[in-house]
Amino acid sequence: LRMLTTPGGRAFLHTLGGAAGDEIIEDYVTILDATDVPARPALRTSTTGMAGMEATPIGVRVDDTKLMDMNAYMDSLPSPAGKAGDRASIERGRTVFRNNCTSCHNVDQNKFVPSMLVDMKTIFPGDNPVILAERTPPLNPIMNTVDSIFDDKMVVVNASIRGDIRGIALPLLLDLDRKPVFLHDNSVPSLDNLLDEVRGPDAPHPFYLSASDRDDVIAMLRSFTAEFTTE
Repeated sequence: LRMLTTPGGRAFLHTLGGAAGDEIIEDYVTILDATDVPARPALRTSTTGMAGMEATPIGVRVDDTKLMDMNAYMDSLPSPAGKAGDRASIERGRTVFRNNCTSCHNVDQNKFVPSMLVDMKTIFPGDNPVILAERTPPLNPIMNTVDSIFDDKMVVVNASIRGDIRGIALPLLLDLDRKPVFLHDNSVPSLDNLLDEVRGPDAPHPFYLSASDRDDVIAMLRSFTAEFTTE
């Protein structure tokens, strides 16, 4: 948790945000200190590359073996069981989902989540950012939509560091039955509300279904699980 407070981490945030990046670091340090996070990083790292570059954003790297070990451990964790439901409803929902949602999402949660980004105007038609500061390309300008928090996590750090678009990555669709809120900003209180056109055409994720289709798709989404495999 302290890696962003190292000289390399500070250089990374300064490259991305200038004075705003410096302020983010100081606020982060305040939070870490207040929650008794140890002052030194817990992992052994080696210096590599230049801080602020895409391949080496903070100028350090954890040992490859340890990264692979962590990856193997995380892959070994069993996914939460999906909620059992009416099989006919779930299968109807699967058909609706396949016909309406698979340009982005997987039906089969055993598959890797697509690495694509969905551009902001597609995922959030109401996005209307103002430029707060210019940055050197490939970084896009620091932008913020004043009337929404949906884009806040991308104001300073986003995919433009690697020359990609300003957009949203896709989530893994597991454990949705226990999830109390939806979208990355927690702005939607239920799956039914997420898929209901009452939210309007300019809302984040404005992809809606009829009431009957919503019921079936929600049953399917709540049933999602994934099987662990060592292959």
